Amino acid sequence: MKIGIAADHGGFELKEKLKVYLKPLGYEIEDFGAFELDAADDYPDFIVPLARALAEGAVERGLAVCGSGVGASVVANKISGVRAALITEHFSAHQGVEDDDLNMLCLGGRITGYVAAQELAQTFLEASFSGAERHVRRLNKVRILEKDNLKA
Repeated sequence: MKIGIAADHGGFELKEKLKVYLKPLGYEIEDFGAFELDAADDYPDFIVPLARALAEGAVERGLAVCGSGVGASVVANKISGVRAALITEHFSAHQGVEDDDLNMLCLGGRITGYVAAQELAQTFLEASFSGAERHVRRLNKVRILEKDNLKA
C-alpha cells in the first residue's frame, strides 16, 4: 500500500519516527514534508499537498501530523474526497475506516506518544471499509455535500 505522510514542525519528529516504523512493515511511503525542522513553517503547506494526492488517488491513505492534530484535520477536510480525523484511541482508528471510509489519520505530535502513534497508524492502515449498505448510504450523503460545496 502506498501511503502519504506530512507534518509541520509540531509533528516533524513523530512523522520521522513513523516512517522508520512503517517502512519495514512493507508500506511504500511518500513524504510530503516538512523535510527539516523549522519552527516557522505552516501545516497547510504540507497537509494540503498530501490531501490533494490522496483525493487524486496518488496515495491510498494519508497520515498527517501537526502539534495537536486539530489543524491537520481541519485543513485536510477542506479537500473534496478526503475524510480525515484526529484519532487518539484504538477503536476509532479502525472503526473510522470500517464505517466511514476514513482515508487520512491525523495525529498530534505534541500529544501522541510514539508507541501509541505506531499502534494507531498500523490499526488505521490495516482496516478496510466494510461496504455495508448503511455506511455506503451515509458516505454518499457526504459526497453530495462535497459536490454542493464545489458549486458554492
